[in-house]
Amino acid sequence: MSLKQVYITNTSVFLPNDPVSNDDMELYLGYINEKPSKSRKIVLRNNGINTRYYALTKEGKPTHTNAQMTALAVKSLFAANPEEIKKVELLACGTSSPDQMMPSHGVMTHGWLPETNAIEVVSPSGVCCAGMHAFKYAYMAVKTGDVKLAVATGSERFSGSLVSNVFEEEAQKLKELKKNPYIGFEKEFLRWMLSDGAAAFLLSDKQNENGLSLRVEWIEGVSYANEMETCMYMASEKLPDGTLKSYMDFTPEEIISKSILSIKQDINLLSNNIVPLGGKRIKEIFERKGHTAEDVDYFLPHISSEFFKSKIFEIMELYGTGIPYEKWFLNLSSLGNVGACSAYLMVDELFHSGKLKKGEKILLLVPESGRFSYMYAMLTVC
Repeated sequence: MSLKQVYITNTSVFLPNDPVSNDDMELYLGYINEKPSKSRKIVLRNNGINTRYYALTKEGKPTHTNAQMTALAVKSLFAANPEEIKKVELLACGTSSPDQMMPSHGVMTHGWLPETNAIEVVSPSGVCCAGMHAFKYAYMAVKTGDVKLAVATGSERFSGSLVSNVFEEEAQKLKELKKNPYIGFEKEFLRWMLSDGAAAFLLSDKQNENGLSLRVEWIEGVSYANEMETCMYMASEKLPDGTLKSYMDFTPEEIISKSILSIKQDINLLSNNIVPLGGKRIKEIFERKGHTAEDVDYFLPHISSEFFKSKIFEIMELYGTGIPYEKWFLNLSSLGNVGACSAYLMVDELFHSGKLKKGEKILLLVPESGRFSYMYAMLTVC
């Protein structure tokens, strides 16, 4: 079997509503106990985010589901020729914030796309790497000749879990018990980090006849869950031994009182491990494939906060894979941390920027703090 070349021939995004400034965040997410947050400015000062998007009204009411946003991003791929959507044979949709546990996010997105045919649909789950897993599935399907045209998506709708009524009960409980609100901070820390959006790639075994395409050279992933305990989690509680207790093993009352359905993150575990493990793998890939930092024209790392930018630079320098800042391309400050969608958002902005020249190489890095997983990809402009 001869393997095909795989090209990204178009990219698109859907960002809900208007951009939300730092000062306006609580107008959408609400105030906890009717008071402005004390941690918001501290977290924002470190994460470098200036604007983000929420699928919410200023009253905190939802305006879009995750599946709706994803479908709108897919439709945008075919804005110039809507009939072309009927040629899609595969839809791969990655997210860490599906609208429901069942059915899958992918088939719910497909349900908002009546213009398509009956096609294969897959729904990688997880955290930030989920979008890259969808990308890799679509890439492999095209590369093996299983399909000729595929769509991969990454999306998130975090805002529904960030609104104030999700936080108020636990904040009040901690206040009454006069405890150090460490878990409360872990939740509120994420409250100022996460935002909503969807994006899509169109993958084909033929490059564009007119205009640029991005040839997918390779996509690789790695998980360190065999040696690392859980760092970021939802619908569970982390026990003293590092294991997780599922939401299914709590009573309905405990699910509410213990805030089981909220997103939490072990900040110390994150800070000590997320960058070193990711840098280690880049070194291994570069050595195996014969790459050097000079081969890279654009470096697109998904970072949740500007805090990690210098840390990534330093560890890559340490491993001999350092890429100068002038080659970095980020849009965290304007779009926020959109999890499984973030790599798509960076590629989309660069693809439509007018900056790219044929022959240039783009390196993607997506870390995931769930249990320390990473995805990497190399694209060539052609």
